Amino acid sequence: MSVRPLRVLVTGAASGIGLGIARHFAERGHAVWLSDRDAGAVGQAAAAARELGWNATGLELDVTSAGHIDAAVAALGPQGVDLLVNNAGLQHVASLDEFPRERWELLVAVMLTGAAMLTRALLPGMRQRGFGRIVNVGSIHSLVASPYKSAYVAAKHGLIGFAKTIALETADTDITINTICPSYVRTPLVDAQIAAQAKAHGLPEQQVIEEIMLRPMPKRAFVTVEELGGIVEFLASDVARNVTGQWIAVDGGWTCQ
Repeated sequence: MSVRPLRVLVTGAASGIGLGIARHFAERGHAVWLSDRDAGAVGQAAAAARELGWNATGLELDVTSAGHIDAAVAALGPQGVDLLVNNAGLQHVASLDEFPRERWELLVAVMLTGAAMLTRALLPGMRQRGFGRIVNVGSIHSLVASPYKSAYVAAKHGLIGFAKTIALETADTDITINTICPSYVRTPLVDAQIAAQAKAHGLPEQQVIEEIMLRPMPKRAFVTVEELGGIVEFLASDVARNVTGQWIAVDGGWTCQ
C-alpha cells in the first residue's frame, strides 16, 4: 500500500496504542509528533525512536487545555499535520452511583471534547492544504456497553457521532475522518482494567481475561497495536479518500453475534 510522506500527530503516545501507532508511522519514514500530557514519558519515547533513526518529536499536550492545544499548533508550524490520530484516553471503573463527578467529566473531556477541540484547531490547516486524515481511536465500547464504564462508553460512542458530523462538514475537500473500534488490546491501560474489573466483579484476574474480556470475541485473542497501525495506515492512504464518517470494528467477531 502506497502512502504519501505524512506529518503525523498522535495523542496519548507515551505508551500503549498511541505509542504503537506512532512507531508504526515513524519506522516507515513519516515525520511523527508523539504527544502526551506526561512530557517526560513522551520525550523518552520520542528519544528512543530517534535512536533508531526515525523522525520523531515529543510534544507535551493536554488535550483538555485550550492553551496546550494552541501551543501544539504553534509548535507544528505552518505545515501543520496531514494525519491526526485522536488516541488520548483513560479509564475509570465504577457503578454510576459510585462514580465521582469530576472523574466522569475528565473522561469525557479527554476522549470526546479534547478530540473535538484538537481537530477543530488543526482543520483550518488541512483545508488550506487540501488534504487531511483524522482517525479517532474509539473502542468496542463505541458500539456496545459494559457495566461500570458509563463515562468511557458515553465518550467512545460520542466519537462516532462526532466523526459522522465532521465527515459531512469536510466533504468538499480531500479530508476524511473515521473511527477505529478495537476490542481489548493488551496495553498498560487494559492491564489496569483487568485489576479493576477483578475487584468490581470479585473475580481472579485470569478469570476476568477469559470470561469478561475474551469471551465475547469468537477469535478469543487480544488485538495487537500492529494491527491498528496497519488500519490507520490504510485510512491515511489515497485509496481511502472515499472512506469517511465510518467506524471499523476490530473486535474478533464480537459484534457479529
